[in-house]
Amino acid sequence: MSSLTYDLTLAGLSVGSAAALTGIGLIVTYRATGVLNFAHGAIAMVCAYTLRQCVVEWGWPLWLGALVTLVFLAPGLGVVLERFVFRPLSVLGSDPAQTLVASIGVFVLLVGGAALLWGQGARDDAPELVSADPWGQLAVVVVLAAGVGAVIRWTRFGRELRAVVDDRRLAVLGGIDADRVAAAGWAFGAFTAGLTGVLLAPYVRLDPYGLPLLVMEVVAVAVAARMRSLPVAVVVALGIGVAQSQLTRLHPSGWGEPLLQAVGANLFVVALLIAALVLPRVGTRDALPRTATARVPTPPGAWIVAVVLFLLPLGFAGSDLHTSVQVPALGVVLLSLVVVTGRGGQISLGQAAYAGLGALFTALLAAGRFPGVPRLPELAALAVAVILVAPLGLLTGWPAISRRGLALALATFAVGVGVSRFVFAQPYATSGLSLDRPAGFDGDRAYYVLELALLAAALLATHALRRGRTGRALAAMRDHESGASAAGVRVPSLKLLAFVSGAALAALGGGMLGMGLRAFDPGAYDPVRGLLWFAAVVVLGADSTLGALAAAALLVGLDAGARGGVAAALIGVLAVLVGRFPGGPYEALRTAAGRLRVRRRGALTRVGVEVRSRLRRPEHEPARLTLPGGTSTAPTANAVPSRQPQASDDQTVTGDPTLTARHLHATYDGFTALDGVDLDVWAGQVTAIVGPNGAGKSTLFHCLAGTLRPAQGHVRLDDRDITRLPAHTRTRLGIARTFQQLSVFPSLTVAENVCVGAEQGRIADPDPGTVERALRLFGLDGPVRALPAAGLPTGTLRRVELARALAGSPRVLLLDEPAAGLDTTEVTALARILKALAADGTALLVVEHDLDLVADLADVVHVMTAGRIVASGPPDRVLATLEAAGR
Repeated sequence: MSSLTYDLTLAGLSVGSAAALTGIGLIVTYRATGVLNFAHGAIAMVCAYTLRQCVVEWGWPLWLGALVTLVFLAPGLGVVLERFVFRPLSVLGSDPAQTLVASIGVFVLLVGGAALLWGQGARDDAPELVSADPWGQLAVVVVLAAGVGAVIRWTRFGRELRAVVDDRRLAVLGGIDADRVAAAGWAFGAFTAGLTGVLLAPYVRLDPYGLPLLVMEVVAVAVAARMRSLPVAVVVALGIGVAQSQLTRLHPSGWGEPLLQAVGANLFVVALLIAALVLPRVGTRDALPRTATARVPTPPGAWIVAVVLFLLPLGFAGSDLHTSVQVPALGVVLLSLVVVTGRGGQISLGQAAYAGLGALFTALLAAGRFPGVPRLPELAALAVAVILVAPLGLLTGWPAISRRGLALALATFAVGVGVSRFVFAQPYATSGLSLDRPAGFDGDRAYYVLELALLAAALLATHALRRGRTGRALAAMRDHESGASAAGVRVPSLKLLAFVSGAALAALGGGMLGMGLRAFDPGAYDPVRGLLWFAAVVVLGADSTLGALAAAALLVGLDAGARGGVAAALIGVLAVLVGRFPGGPYEALRTAAGRLRVRRRGALTRVGVEVRSRLRRPEHEPARLTLPGGTSTAPTANAVPSRQPQASDDQTVTGDPTLTARHLHATYDGFTALDGVDLDVWAGQVTAIVGPNGAGKSTLFHCLAGTLRPAQGHVRLDDRDITRLPAHTRTRLGIARTFQQLSVFPSLTVAENVCVGAEQGRIADPDPGTVERALRLFGLDGPVRALPAAGLPTGTLRRVELARALAGSPRVLLLDEPAAGLDTTEVTALARILKALAADGTALLVVEHDLDLVADLADVVHVMTAGRIVASGPPDRVLATLEAAGR
């Protein structure tokens, strides 16, 4: 027994050493560039294939092949990726989600290129660089970890590396060569990837899909180390490797034997699920860059061309038609990504799992092998499978409530890998499982007609999620999640709706694909396919249903008519372009066409230019900011509506405040942002908060709005304690807010932005005229109402945000620097409107740096310093005190 334990420990150390190398490379790359390199496994695979090519095919000595592969190819590949793919993103100031799209593109490109170059078959003759004895590998890991840790902690390069990760632009201003630091990080990360690949290749089957996925499964090692600690990554990797090896001695019996054996053989996958779903998340920025989910304009007549092209296969025969039946089915699967990613703006790398579950459940139900359910006809089995899989969308939808960006990508990828390993690979579910087509649709042509009908139904369902109230709410969540929540959109429920709907569509498409192939093939739904599908949908227009259909035709057609890997290579190139060009390939093509187009424009003389400048209307016209006719609170230039009495030392306001805060405490990483703050906001008054930067004004504002929960204290709206209520619930209770940084929804028009506020506000069924009154009030009822918010001037966007907040009929209006970006005329008009709203009974709280505006607008002013309110009273007295103290 002791000998067996020792042997298994040695085997586990060998596997753990390879996993530790992967963790070290991922952490170094992440710390040098801020990129979680999803292409790490693909780089490992390419290096393993290259070493085999040099030694086995060309007969080179092992040492020479290893030298070329590990010293020149791997680091060179990392430098090339940094220079031509990720450096442009860093210069543009991209977020982690945008680099994620690019890294997935590199992954898909390398996998497709390897399949084209070396074929898709598995190889078992990879050369062995070091012996199976794990001590040498372990020594390499320890030396690398110690060396890298010492460099990062105690050298100038390590300090530069940390500075570049914290703020690249600030580091450059400080004289640091950020490009050199990033290139070094990528070169080392690629070197460790290559070393991992050549070490693993002799002990696993070398193929373009299996090895990259195997390497990416151990990303849990880096996540468990919080992408920072090399010692933690090494210890976790070695521990999981040894534990996985020791579990092989267990031989459970009973119906759960295959599943328990699968868990023991895939402990890194279990660790990945735990790390992605339970541990603190990595990366919390927006789900996807706006350019990746922007609505792609459909060219005139494009749908007519698409219908004709999809009807053409009805005239095919033989293998051509047999291949064509895969296109509508895959189109339905990709429409699920349009719903989740294009409509909801959420990263989902696990849709292949739901498609596979749809095919598996359909096959089990049709064969009578699903527990507790009798044998069903194929169409009924497909419908029931969709119903069963749809709630499983919560597996990825629930983490999406609190995760975005890289954290959500890891969670959805982990779910996809887990389903592939623990469901699709189980023999009791998949052995001897076939799948017939529905009765009456057995032939390819008849089945293709059925697929077109189901595809049409899926298109209608997807289209419904783009229109109306739900469509506007989804677009708002995609464009600006915090702004959508502040507008009253139930963001958590909407995310769950997107993922559940996406899972249902993926299951429908997966079942259709299985029936088209007449079998359940687990390999057709592996996680690598999920990455390829995600990249294809993003590059061809994540919000475009037509783009999803084009992606399906492209993926099926290229791989059917050429050597396997062409589609993956092409999609990889396009995905890399999405990362390199801010507007994606479509924008790049339009820009190139515009530059090539010859334009002849007449040139004006100097006199003509002067005349045109005099005749042209001013760029910023004064906003028409009079209240709608018939409203009793409409102000005039010379008359300001009466307000509640001002609070002073000898005068109190009668009644109870609408919004109250008591004993609020909040801390950030040990820093006290709020220290026992008490605040009252009265109906019919404008309450202002002023103070220096860092005084705690924004933190107090977030506690009142619901975007931050205080550590102590409570917030009440009238008699209701709302301290623990989220932002969207507070909005529906009557608390609306604006943001210091604009929170408009760029893909929606001005009118649609205001509609979101009205539809999600305090009144469940608002007056149809509410939107029109808000647009008129802020001078947005002209042609500008039909323009997309993207690209409008800052002053106009500020008015759009205010109109949206007001359209929700709030009782309390929280304004965070509402005058930012407005000119003098617009500020004056804004002050008149806010005074009118207060006179109409609305409680207003304003955080503002413009003391002149505060003096003209506020009834009560509170001064904050170091997390406390240090002075309160009428604006003339408080501001005079501040002015005297400033002198």
